[in-house]
Amino acid sequence: MPYIPLEDHLPGITGLLEYRKDTADPIRELTQLLLRGPSTLTEGERELIATVVSHRNECKFCTTAHTAAADILLGEDSTAAAVKKDILSAPVSSKMKMLLTIAAQVQEGGKAVTPESIANAKAEGATDIEIHDTVLIAALFCLYNRYVDGLATITPTDPTFYQGLGKRLKDHGYNRLPQGYDHLKKNG
Repeated sequence: MPYIPLEDHLPGITGLLEYRKDTADPIRELTQLLLRGPSTLTEGERELIATVVSHRNECKFCTTAHTAAADILLGEDSTAAAVKKDILSAPVSSKMKMLLTIAAQVQEGGKAVTPESIANAKAEGATDIEIHDTVLIAALFCLYNRYVDGLATITPTDPTFYQGLGKRLKDHGYNRLPQGYDHLKKNG
């Protein structure tokens, strides 16, 4: 049961963003830029960063949502599962392993990121902007995870909910749907 009154048909972050649209706008804009804007990292790779951080923060809503989005964007469902289990043995590039390691360190705390991790990422071809964006995406998802769990938002258990949400994130990104979210209300 959420700690504040939220719309029942808007679980997780969506209910919070609808609750305070004025604070939601800049958060949505930043998330859209980082996860769907121009980048040398694919949208799927950026979703893996969100997945790893959310998983390590034990945020069930965000982990399941971003796993679904990564699966859809990557066109398969084994990579996101693998990075949650063990980054270094996951079927991603060496560069991505190093960036996901940095993301995991950010999840622990900003000062957990080491010069060695940065050097390892650069040695595998990561650019300064890729390192910057990895750290910022990881920090942003720490905010989201704490926002969702800190207000005890509704976390659906039905996997089809997350498949639909993953498709919505793929198709519309992190922008508010122009028509809003009333269409998600269950009839009857």
